[in-house]
Amino acid sequence: MTCGLGQWTAVSAEELAVEPLEAARRLLGATLWSGPVGVRIVEVEAYGGDPAGPWHDPAAHSGRGRTPRNAVMFGPPGVLYVYFSYGMHTCVNVTSGPDGIASAVLIRAGEVIAGHETARARRPAARTDAALARGPGNLGSALGITLADYGTHLFDPKSPIRLELGPEIAAAGAIGAGPRVGVSLAADRPWRLWLQDSAAVSAYRRSPRAPRAERSA
Repeated sequence: MTCGLGQWTAVSAEELAVEPLEAARRLLGATLWSGPVGVRIVEVEAYGGDPAGPWHDPAAHSGRGRTPRNAVMFGPPGVLYVYFSYGMHTCVNVTSGPDGIASAVLIRAGEVIAGHETARARRPAARTDAALARGPGNLGSALGITLADYGTHLFDPKSPIRLELGPEIAAAGAIGAGPRVGVSLAADRPWRLWLQDSAAVSAYRRSPRAPRAERSA
């Protein structure tokens, strides 16, 4: 089917108007562009919303309801949600779910596929190209994304930061799944997904504040 640019933009964003884990899976293999730097997404974490919604998630920023900080999570899909972590790391999220229902996907890691020199200048501590955007804070740094980019519509062709969805990954065993990193609530929810064959995937670190994982008898 042949579509105009405006029509294709709407269809692409609408592909993320689904439940959090499905949206996270859809973002694997997508490309996030910020100026000259392009990053192929290889690791994500899904987050739901408040108790009034269908995907209550106490670990999500929206888990207790809407605030000025998390308001964009309650809007339409395909919008950039940016926040500061530990006062030094810019974390990049893509909103998901239908407009009015809170959810988002944290982009945890990616492979730099364009703009390597710019990314290396922003990440001088990275010893390899695989480490340039490994981890959510490093990914934000490599892309040069700041809090000022909060609310950017990623499927708008005029936006300085753009998201391009690739084909869905259907190969058996291509995607790994496990608990989310560093959260103390809903710590064992297997909402972290990654591409098994990527060297840019970050290491799993369980929050010391999370309850001990239950073992099967």
